[in-house]
Amino acid sequence: MVKIRLTRMGDHKNPVYRVIVADSRSPRDGRFIEVLGTYDPHLDDGLKLDVEKSKQWIKNGAQPTDTARALLVKAGVLETKKSTQKTKVDKKKKAE
Repeated sequence: MVKIRLTRMGDHKNPVYRVIVADSRSPRDGRFIEVLGTYDPHLDDGLKLDVEKSKQWIKNGAQPTDTARALLVKAGVLETKKSTQKTKVDKKKKAE
């Protein structure tokens, strides 16, 4: 399976991440297929992402990790995932 995930770069205690497409069996900082962008958590505008490439990979079946999904939502590539779990409040309303 192909995943969209982050790989760590940068200095000690000053990480910068690449958003990559990689085989799910490869290690975090190992072999990857393509770089989609970068993310610097220390900057307010630290996300630089190729939106078209990201959409193409998702269309082809690449599954983002939870962190990568949050960044893709922030960049406008994906919509927020709606929760299907019912809360206690929803159950009480339904019981009434």
